[in-house]
Amino acid sequence: MLGFSGERTPAMKLLVAILVAAALAIPIFMTWFLVYDRQSQSEQAKASITAGWGDPQAIAGPVLVIPYRASATETLVERGQSVTRSRDVMRELTLAPETVELKTDIQSQHRKRSIYEAVIYDAKVAGSARFAMPPDLARFGVAMPDLRLDRAELRFSLSDPRGLGANPKVVALGAPLRLQPGGGSSGGRGFFAFLDASPLAGGGNIAVAFAYDVRGNGALSLAPQAGDTKWTATSPWPHPSFGGSFLPEAHRISDQGFSATYRIGNLALGRALVSTADAGAVSEPPAPDLTTRTAPAARADAGRVQTAQISLIQPVDLYSRVDRSAKYGFLFVGFTFLALLMFDVIGGVRVSAVEYLLMGAALVLFFVLLLAFAEVIGFTPAYVLASAAIAGLNTAYAAAVLRSWRRAAFIGGLLVGLYAVLFILLSLEAYSLLIGALLLFAALAGVMYATRRIDWGGGREPVSD
Repeated sequence: MLGFSGERTPAMKLLVAILVAAALAIPIFMTWFLVYDRQSQSEQAKASITAGWGDPQAIAGPVLVIPYRASATETLVERGQSVTRSRDVMRELTLAPETVELKTDIQSQHRKRSIYEAVIYDAKVAGSARFAMPPDLARFGVAMPDLRLDRAELRFSLSDPRGLGANPKVVALGAPLRLQPGGGSSGGRGFFAFLDASPLAGGGNIAVAFAYDVRGNGALSLAPQAGDTKWTATSPWPHPSFGGSFLPEAHRISDQGFSATYRIGNLALGRALVSTADAGAVSEPPAPDLTTRTAPAARADAGRVQTAQISLIQPVDLYSRVDRSAKYGFLFVGFTFLALLMFDVIGGVRVSAVEYLLMGAALVLFFVLLLAFAEVIGFTPAYVLASAAIAGLNTAYAAAVLRSWRRAAFIGGLLVGLYAVLFILLSLEAYSLLIGALLLFAALAGVMYATRRIDWGGGREPVSD
C-alpha cells in the first residue's frame, strides 16, 4: 500500500472536494433560474413585438346557421298539481358544408426589438364550400317547414379578429354578400353574412367562394368541420412544425419553404354535418397552443375542437439548449475536481479548498457567459467563445496551482474534451443519456484503477502473506 505523510489523508482530501462540489450546487441552481428568467423576459418581449399584429390564429368555417321553431315542454307545480305546458322556442340548426377546399399562402417575416425577435405572418386564405340539406333531416328532430331559411347566417370563425385583413370577400349563389363583424348575430369572434338559404328547401345546394387575409404570429391552425376538408398550405418559411389533432397527408420541406396538404373527413372528426343548439350558443375554435406540438387524444374526448396546426418555429431555441447545457454542470465540476484530486493524491501536489472553489466557480460561469453571448451572437458562436474563455482561464490557473504547465495542459485538454462532448450531446438528444452513462463509467473505471493501491485512511498497515 502507498502511504502519505501529510496534514490530510486521501479520504479527507476527497471529502474536501465533495463538500466544495456540493457548495457549487447553489450557483448551478441559480443559473437554471437565470435561464428561466431570461426565457420569460424573452417571451414578454416577443408578445410586445407582436402586440397589435395578431395572436396565433385559428380559423374555422364556413358553416350555415339556420334558425328554426321548436316546441319545448316544461312541467310546473300549481296548487299542488303537476302541470305540463308547451311553448314555441327558437333554436339554431348548424349545417356544415359537404366539401371545403382551402388554399393558404403564409408569408412570414421577422420582427426584432433589441436582442429579441419574433416570427409573424400574413396568410392569404382562399377557398370554396358547398352546402346541401341532408335527406334525413327529420332524424335530428327538425322539420323542413319549421326552418327560417330566409334568416340563415353564413359564419366564419377567427380566434383573434384583430388580425383580419381589410375587405374579405364572400360570394354565395353567384352574388357577393355584405359582411358583418362577429361570429354571428348572437356574438362571437370572426365575421358573418346574412343569406337566404331557400334553395336548400327544394333539394338544391349553395356554393360559396371566399377569400380573406389573416395576420398572426407563431402558428396557424384550422378547425375542420366539413364532410370532406382539403387544406393546402404553402410558405417560404423553411422550419415548420405540424401538430394538433391531424397531420398532413403529404408535405414537402426545403430551404425555399414548405407545402402541406391535409385531407380530413367528418368521420375522423367524430361528428355529423348537422347539429342543433339553443339560439345564441357560440362555438369558436381554440387558439393554437405553442407550448406543445401534439394534441393528446383526451382533448377530443373532452369535447374540445380538433384542429390541424402549423407552427413557424425557430430552428434553434437557445434558451432550451442553454438550459440543457446547465444541467450538465455537475458533470463538468465532477470531472475537473476528479482530475485535481488525482494530482493531489497521486502526484503529491496539494490543492486547497479555495483553489477547488475558484476553479469550480469558473466552470459555473461558463453557463452564464453562454447565455449572455447566445442572446447576442447565437448559440454556436457563443458556445465556442465561452468554452474557450473558461478552458483558457482554468488552464492558466491550474498551471499555478499544480506548479506545472504539463499538468495544467491535462486539465485544459480535459475541459476541451468535455465541452466538445457536451456540444455533441446537445445535438444528439436521443443518445445523450447513453453517451453520458458511458462517460461516467469510463471515468469511474479510470479512478478505480488509478487509486487501487491508495490507502485512503492513511493508517492501514500493509498486509503480508
